[in-house]
Amino acid sequence: MLSLFAVVAGEILVTYSRLPARELYHVSGSGLEGGLSRALVFANFPTALVALAVLGIMYERLRYRAVAVVAAALCAFVFWPGVVDEANLDARTINAVAAVGVLLTCLLVATAPVERRGRQPGDAARVAIAVPLVFVSLPWFAAELGFFLDGVPLLGRLFETGHYLHNRAGLPPFPPAVHHGHHHGMDGLLLVLSALLLSRTLDTIRGRALRSAVTAYLALMLCYGLGNMANDFWIEQIFKRGWTSWQIPNVLEPRLTIAWGMIVLAALVIWRIGQGGAASRRRDRHARARPTHS
Repeated sequence: MLSLFAVVAGEILVTYSRLPARELYHVSGSGLEGGLSRALVFANFPTALVALAVLGIMYERLRYRAVAVVAAALCAFVFWPGVVDEANLDARTINAVAAVGVLLTCLLVATAPVERRGRQPGDAARVAIAVPLVFVSLPWFAAELGFFLDGVPLLGRLFETGHYLHNRAGLPPFPPAVHHGHHHGMDGLLLVLSALLLSRTLDTIRGRALRSAVTAYLALMLCYGLGNMANDFWIEQIFKRGWTSWQIPNVLEPRLTIAWGMIVLAALVIWRIGQGGAASRRRDRHARARPTHS
């Protein structure tokens, strides 16, 4: 799964290296330096968030658990206010801290035993969630590569990506509906896909407290990702078309708001469902393992 983040980081490196900063979002650098800068910020958000979940799931199977604790502490720097600032996405020295945590996580995972897993309960539901979310994210995939969907058959008519009339108050001062480069909607998609994929491995965690904590974290990551996707998609595809003057609130930073309350409440519901499902599967396994007497 971390290979998916490596691919996106590579796309960011190429796009931010070849395009001028004025065509991108809240960055000032250009060329290879600009590409490396934005890729480093991406290693913080959202990559470090997912690395924490990976460490939690694999902790019991890791050879060097002390290193895993250090990696988790370094990744957790991404939570510190201002480490990643939407208004200034140029890399700073502090961004190297979480990036080192991500690198350590990758090294730990590479040295851990490989466990191949087949079809898992809930896989059909996971696919049913992921497919439409990937589809509505196509404008962000194109933006990641530095292109618009204008002129693409069907997609160019379905999605608003290129130039549009600036008639909406409070919008960023660039002409395209979907700016080139990385979007927080794409961050949201990556968080959702990661939560769905990692949830397939929750039953490999033996410790009850650790399993419960990781389940809660993945549930929150799923809902947080959906909130960011909804906000970005609504602004670009609904609000900018003039269909409504209302906007889905920005939930990038945790705050005492109704929107964040809904995220936490939804995560609690998903966590409880996950806990109940895991308990049911454990009872079924114990029942199958119990010897029968004729």
